[in-house]
Amino acid sequence: MAKRNNISTTDFILLGLFPEFQYASLLVYLILLVYLIALTGNAMLIFLIWLDVHLHTPMYFFLSQLSLTDLFYISSSVPKMVINHSLGKHSISFTGCGIQMFFCLSLGGAECLLLTFMSYDRFVAVCYPLQYTVIMNPKVCLLIAVASWTGGALNSLIQTICTMHFPVCGLKEIDHFFCEMPAVLKLSCEDTSDYEMVVFVVSIIFILIPLNLIIASYIQIFLTVLKMKSPEGRSKALATCSSHLTVVSLYLGPGIVVYMTPGSSHTPALDQGLSVFYTILTPMLNPIIYSLRNKEVVGALRKVLKKKLVSK
Repeated sequence: MAKRNNISTTDFILLGLFPEFQYASLLVYLILLVYLIALTGNAMLIFLIWLDVHLHTPMYFFLSQLSLTDLFYISSSVPKMVINHSLGKHSISFTGCGIQMFFCLSLGGAECLLLTFMSYDRFVAVCYPLQYTVIMNPKVCLLIAVASWTGGALNSLIQTICTMHFPVCGLKEIDHFFCEMPAVLKLSCEDTSDYEMVVFVVSIIFILIPLNLIIASYIQIFLTVLKMKSPEGRSKALATCSSHLTVVSLYLGPGIVVYMTPGSSHTPALDQGLSVFYTILTPMLNPIIYSLRNKEVVGALRKVLKKKLVSK
């Protein structure tokens, strides 16, 4: 009760990640370490793509956009959680909650669209290599990036306004480590079933349709790869595609459970655990998955390290 005395009546209370976990501090500092790794990995990947001329291709342009999205995405929730834990407070203002929800939904939607366009890029590269530079020209790549960011932002703006519009009754305790839309929606004292159906339809557009398009693209890619005579070309195509599929499964899989199944069918602990996958772990793993499996990125990193050593 003492902690709540200084909390405004309009503030929400974030209970945090697994609030009943005995070693909460250890968990928070572990997530802080993951956050620092994610920042370093994504920033380094963006820097290498910008620096190395050989990486100035559509695939790496989209990869840099994905890394930029991940940088902002993980930063929209982790710093607030760590600060709250360090200061021993759990409150977040109504406006702050709305802003956090907007950025999380916006960046999450943008990432869904980017992953879809990245699969299309690989589809064109493998299945139509001669027309690749014509189809995926710089103007098209820029339009795709703008469409991804804009689409995510517009969807987020509408959903955030609608969610924050619902009145909240009783204690404004969000059983989560950030203001995720389904968790905030559970606090409403009004019937939200109609709006939950709208969220389900939007999730089909941003999660299910992209997933089906990605699967369709990779079916065509695998069929084309099987016909390749060059073992080197086949292994390179499979390595790139397997990296992308790993990222897609880690990101979209948990999202389907959280946003496309009834909130009453899963516990807050499950929601939090699944949210950790696409808001914290995936942004950390993306640069690792793409760089370790990619000889061009590793080569660019070696060049930078050699230049540093020679300059010393």
